[in-house]
Amino acid sequence: MKTMESKKNIDQIVERASTVLMHTYARTPVAFQKGQGCRVWDQDGRVYLDFLAGIAVTALGHSHPRVVESLKEQAEKILHTSNLYHIEPQIALAEQLVTHSFADQVFFCNSGTEANEGAIKLARRFSIEKFGPRKTTILCMQNSFHGRTLGSLSATGQEKFQKGFGPLVPGFSFVPFNDLPALDQKWDDSVCAVFMEPVQGEGGIRVPDQDYLKEVKKRCRERQALLILDEVQTGLGRTGTLFAHEQFDCQPDIMTLAKALGNGLPIGALLTTGEVAQAFQPGTHAATFGGNPLVTAVACTVLKIISEEGFLARVRQTGAYFREGLKILKDEFPQVIEVRGMGLLLGLALDRPGKPLVEACLDQGFLINCTQDTVLRFTPPLIVEKEEIDALIKVLRELLRKN
Repeated sequence: MKTMESKKNIDQIVERASTVLMHTYARTPVAFQKGQGCRVWDQDGRVYLDFLAGIAVTALGHSHPRVVESLKEQAEKILHTSNLYHIEPQIALAEQLVTHSFADQVFFCNSGTEANEGAIKLARRFSIEKFGPRKTTILCMQNSFHGRTLGSLSATGQEKFQKGFGPLVPGFSFVPFNDLPALDQKWDDSVCAVFMEPVQGEGGIRVPDQDYLKEVKKRCRERQALLILDEVQTGLGRTGTLFAHEQFDCQPDIMTLAKALGNGLPIGALLTTGEVAQAFQPGTHAATFGGNPLVTAVACTVLKIISEEGFLARVRQTGAYFREGLKILKDEFPQVIEVRGMGLLLGLALDRPGKPLVEACLDQGFLINCTQDTVLRFTPPLIVEKEEIDALIKVLRELLRKN
């Protein structure tokens, strides 16, 4: 319960924000001041358990000591030079990513949407150079989400994000997710790539059939097209393996990463094979801040921790425990219609809007969010403890009884 003084505090913060910030977010009236592990503290010192992690960003939790140490260490050396010169932490991070993935080469940028923009450009340039100017169509998925810049927005399969921003970038065609006959029907000789998330996050935490990705890749290989996987949300251990596609036995030709890679610092990455990477040469693509010394030094530490023995096994165990707790809620309450997701990317699909439950959780000291209006989304730090999951399940049970 807010006191008069705390309400006055947050009202002042909200008023200042409303005056000087563009109104691009429906912000909740809370201003967090510090974080530690899975906990954050607001302007009045009230503690919350964070089951959102900045939407799958702070995968190692808040203020992880090794991340903080690498940040300080690099900040005391040098913050930024330019990609006109060699950057050693950037090289080290690329070496780590190449070692742990299908890829041979990496390009760094600042965010997931930038990485996806790069993937779109790379796929088209590679295909035009190799197969001719007609091969430029990218097949995308309905309900997908790839970002807010105009190219990524044009590849996003949700009209609500595109409304009012036309004309969009041409050359994108959409098919239902997890529907191979629909994909075949839409495919023609102009297709240069299929662009998709292995598990749709913003689209409602939707996991495809086990063989779907493998069949899509097979078609790409047979029809001279590339498979681009957007692992911005699913990558870096979120689904229980370093990359979600590992669990579908399918390797992409291009993969994008962001979110967890910097554990809160802005970084995006575009990974691909040596053959495809040759389509980018000096002057064809760039990012001023992409892969600067500070973010790549921190990302090296993040990737090192996530890759340590036992880390991902623990994510799978904790994810299974969380999922079981959600399944019990589904059995108890008729308004819960499905439990979705993998690892610690989980969703609880309801037969009604989820916003009231999100707000009620906040009142109880838990951060979650809702996607597609009716799906509660849970993306806690990967270090979340079973006792913390138990606490959330207990609160959800109490709230579902009342809703």
